[in-house]
Amino acid sequence: EALTMVCAQVMGNHVAITVGGSNGHFELNVFKPLIANALLHSLRLLGDASGSFEKKCVRGIEANKERISKLLNESLMLVTALNPKIGYDNAAAVAKKAHKEGLTLKEAALKLGVLTEEEFHQFVVPEKMIGPSDD
Repeated sequence: EALTMVCAQVMGNHVAITVGGSNGHFELNVFKPLIANALLHSLRLLGDASGSFEKKCVRGIEANKERISKLLNESLMLVTALNPKIGYDNAAAVAKKAHKEGLTLKEAALKLGVLTEEEFHQFVVPEKMIGPSDD
């Protein structure tokens, strides 16, 4: 809630800065004090709020790597890696079966007979799908 209030204030300051910038009708914009004040206020708010949020909320948080790995490897979205290998229709059938029966993609692909276990592991490599690549 505190961060949301900070964001609301910063957005309001942004509007003030925009209005100040658009209403400066002469070469020397007489709204510069308003613009500077709003900008500096936003910078102070964001800096203070970020530091407080890190100290009181973020510090000490640790990722549950086992759960992340489990969710990643069981994600039905990984089926996109199969499209170029088995075609859209077969990939869609795998995803539908996995979803309807509560199976993993691998289990569904094996039951449908569209891939072997080795082929599945060759084609579905989440690590290659979650970041930039040279391909």
